[in-house]
Amino acid sequence: MSVKNLRKYIIKYLKNKVMARINPYIHFNGNAEEAFIFYRSVFGGTFGKIMRYKDLSGAEFPIAENDANRIMHITLPISKSNALMGSDVLEIMGNVTENDNRNTISISAESREEADKLFNGLSAGGQIEMPISDGPLGSYFGMFADKYGVQWMLDFTQDMPGKSN
Repeated sequence: MSVKNLRKYIIKYLKNKVMARINPYIHFNGNAEEAFIFYRSVFGGTFGKIMRYKDLSGAEFPIAENDANRIMHITLPISKSNALMGSDVLEIMGNVTENDNRNTISISAESREEADKLFNGLSAGGQIEMPISDGPLGSYFGMFADKYGVQWMLDFTQDMPGKSN
């Protein structure tokens, strides 16, 4: 089998393969709602679920007044099968170290136009590490931290499974 035919076979196989979904979950220091309103302005859509800590408060699980309105769980669908999720950390648990983020959210866009829209929207007010451009490995790629300190990588590769041509 030639390399070209093998590549076509692998792409066809991957298109039909059902895999587990990976949904990023981001923790914030009391500004999850603000951050998710920003993310919704870029991705569009509506929140699937919003729960506040006060919704669970009771005799068996008391919540401090200063934590009551913090977000316990929020979901924003960002594609047909993936969602961005997050929460605020309770003050009693300490703070998330936003400048020592060891995770990066990687988005594979469906087109160059979508890649540009997401890159420009999410990086607004943040710090661009690598401007989005054509890279040496054949993908359109960029990296940045958004204004909340969350690290992102965004790419578009023309001939990958699930990509428009």
